[in-house]
Amino acid sequence: MNEMDLQKQKEMKKEEKLRAKEEKKKAKSENKRNKTPMEPSRKKKIIRRSIFGGVAAVVVLFIVYSNIAAANAKMVVYTMSVARGDIEQTVSTSGSVVSDEIKTYFAPVSIQVGTIHVAVGESASKGEAILTYDEKDFANEKRTAELKLQQNEGSYKDSMQKNNESLGDLSEANVNLAVLEQQITDIDNYIKELQRQVDDKKAALAHEGALLQISLIDWADEPDSDEYENLQKLVQINNYEQTNNADIRAWEEEIQKYTEMLNNCKEYKSEMKSQKSSAESTKLNAGGREELQAKTEMENISSQETLDAITAAGNGIVADFNGVVTEMNAVEGKTPAVGEQLFKLESTDNVKVTITISKYDLEKIKVGQKAAVTIGGFTYDGEVAKIDKMATKNNSGAAVVNTDIKIINPDENIFLGVEAKVSISTSKSEGALLVPFSAVNTDMEGSFVYAVENGIVVKKPVQTGISSAVDVEITEGLNEGDQILTDVTGGVSEGMAVTAVPQQ
Repeated sequence: MNEMDLQKQKEMKKEEKLRAKEEKKKAKSENKRNKTPMEPSRKKKIIRRSIFGGVAAVVVLFIVYSNIAAANAKMVVYTMSVARGDIEQTVSTSGSVVSDEIKTYFAPVSIQVGTIHVAVGESASKGEAILTYDEKDFANEKRTAELKLQQNEGSYKDSMQKNNESLGDLSEANVNLAVLEQQITDIDNYIKELQRQVDDKKAALAHEGALLQISLIDWADEPDSDEYENLQKLVQINNYEQTNNADIRAWEEEIQKYTEMLNNCKEYKSEMKSQKSSAESTKLNAGGREELQAKTEMENISSQETLDAITAAGNGIVADFNGVVTEMNAVEGKTPAVGEQLFKLESTDNVKVTITISKYDLEKIKVGQKAAVTIGGFTYDGEVAKIDKMATKNNSGAAVVNTDIKIINPDENIFLGVEAKVSISTSKSEGALLVPFSAVNTDMEGSFVYAVENGIVVKKPVQTGISSAVDVEITEGLNEGDQILTDVTGGVSEGMAVTAVPQQ
């Protein structure tokens, strides 16, 4: 078939279409002329159906178009630029406010309680009297303590005086016994010497008398001679001298005197022996003196301590620091025993918050770290003061470690026992590369982020540092200015072509 024939066929088809179109218009006109008028209600229904049909057609066309466009369009992702900034890692928890200085007061003296000035739950200032004693009972106990101290001193002085007397008696006896021993020896020797002289004198006179008797016998043949008469006279004189010799009499009198003296010395010696024995039994030896001194000193210390305690209690029992009375065992009108618990005072100047740290946060916490403590709308400076070395179980059975946070600047707005929120600053980094917490992902190989390079998603392994509730520090794997995906929940995968929308 040539071009001419093709042209002719095209024209014939064109003419057929025109004729068909004209016939269709004529048929419509004929139908309109023959048609009866439509009811208004039916007409409205037809109009509504036409509108709904048109809208449905538009929706279908839109869905079809969208599917076709989606099949050919790139996924839109939101990115942000990696930038430098400061980051602070914190551990946040809560605990109870407790006192870090608690003192239990015990009765220093056994004196009747007069008045209790501060009840349980009330605050007391340093130096303020918590309770005072009954004045009359106080005065009596103080006087008794003073007298007891005097009694101890008097008893010691009396014992020492008696000991000194015993020592004096012993010394006197020892000295006198030595003198008496010598005196008795000397007197006895002297008496013996006198007795020897008497005996010698008597022996001489007797010998002389014997010789005279012999001579008298020799002259007995001449009784009238002068010699015989003289011999008789001499015999008589000798007899008289033997019994009445002046020397012998003087010596015997002296012997009697010294014998009496000797007896007196012996009697006195016996007395000194008794005195020595008594003194030795009553005197204190070195150990006895030390025992007496120690006993007296202990009694004096005890009595003085009692007196000092009573004197110090003259103003009652006062608070050693600002605090709150949390226990009261004393009763007005009752006399407590020494050492009996009176009350308990807990400091409001030295307070802390006791918290528990889980094993996951334990490695982050160190003594000396700063903390922010919030109590009833007020924020205070805090510091990690103590970390227990032993874990305990919480109500859930998990192992936790008790930690104390000291409040540095407490004030009158702090109440013991209330709950406090604690935020511990565990570490800080300045000028660090930061990314949002949601941008960091983890798989079997470690942490990574998705970045967009030339419209393609790139997986980048990273090393993370500290983190906050919002950001994470990146120590390796990214550079400042890298564009990273902030959210990967939409089915993003490595190598995907995307349309990146930067976020401010």
